[in-house]
Amino acid sequence: MQLSTDSEAIVRATADVVATHADEITTLFYRRMFEAHPELLNVFNRAHQAQGDQPKALAASVVAFAVHLIDPDAPDFSPVMRRIAHRHVSLGVSARQYTIVGRYLLAAVDEVLGEAVTPAVRAAWDEVYWLFGCSLIAEEARLYAEAGTDTDHPWRPHRVVERVEEARDAISLVLEPVDGHILPHRTGQYVAVAVDLPDGTRQPRQYTISSASGSAALRVTVKRVRGSDGAPDGQVSTWLHENAHVGTVLDVSQPAGDLLLDDSDDALVLISAGIGITPVAAIVDDLAQRRPDRPVHLFHVDREPETHALVADVRDRAQRLNDVRALTWYSASEAEGSAVRSGRMDLADVELPQTARVFLCGPLPFMQAIRGALVARGIAPERIEYEVFGPDRWARQPKSGAA
Repeated sequence: MQLSTDSEAIVRATADVVATHADEITTLFYRRMFEAHPELLNVFNRAHQAQGDQPKALAASVVAFAVHLIDPDAPDFSPVMRRIAHRHVSLGVSARQYTIVGRYLLAAVDEVLGEAVTPAVRAAWDEVYWLFGCSLIAEEARLYAEAGTDTDHPWRPHRVVERVEEARDAISLVLEPVDGHILPHRTGQYVAVAVDLPDGTRQPRQYTISSASGSAALRVTVKRVRGSDGAPDGQVSTWLHENAHVGTVLDVSQPAGDLLLDDSDDALVLISAGIGITPVAAIVDDLAQRRPDRPVHLFHVDREPETHALVADVRDRAQRLNDVRALTWYSASEAEGSAVRSGRMDLADVELPQTARVFLCGPLPFMQAIRGALVARGIAPERIEYEVFGPDRWARQPKSGAA
């Protein structure tokens, strides 16, 4: 994957200008594209569009990809590419949609940069886009084929066979395919659930599969998003809490996600906040069934016990592990003891194996702060992995800091 010589020189000369205006370009791009193709609003998360997260994530990805093409010392972009492809597959993105995206993205570059976009500059950035797009199309085609997914009909009806009230504003839904064809998944993956909302729109949301692989059904755990500071309530989470009961049929994507539980003997340090406990629950469930001797450290922070989802499930599975250490913090509740503390998560006096594989899941600022604390403790950055719910803007944040 390499730019032509002429295009490489142009991209080198214009990369800083495009990067400076990238957020403006992608914001305009989405607006223009949705005006012309409102049907694509059914694919994209409207809340992320309204908050500006999706345009910023796209801008960061395109700029990072361009830098990868022109700088031999740039970080390997393939892990980012794989993660984007998995998210696209979970949303049913099709190859033909890349033509639409490319047309409006390049038009936005023209409009924002104006006379600076000569025919040669436009051709060079068109080449960047299609190298980016074709790489994703190929990877997504592979993922669709492996799962046997018909790209014209990527959603599979699933019936809710069990609903569990896990905590305040958190429910688990156990889903079985209506046609009886079980889609295998790997521990750590997620699915998207698409619902038709009362206003006539259709919206997908991605939820971690909160049970281990190998089960006949999928369990997803959904936090009801309550609006605050002028933001509205979450559309899909509210709909699911109010309408998804035993017998309800939901459209579900194929399982996706490349942040998976490995089979090494390394100790695991699993760190989560709030609903970020969902992949941790799946990992602990898997280990209890297959690898009970693997050392595990469980660190979780929640607002209070009443909001702590899946706590009984994780504790039950953890009791089947032979080498487990667990510590919980409640930020808005008084609790002190050998396993429960008050306040924000603080790992200063916690034992941490230096060669452990660390997994983070929770709000982005929380993960950034904890990662900084871990690196300061001597944990190698390459041993720290993370899962972001929503557009992945990790690369746009500083990778150090204090909790």
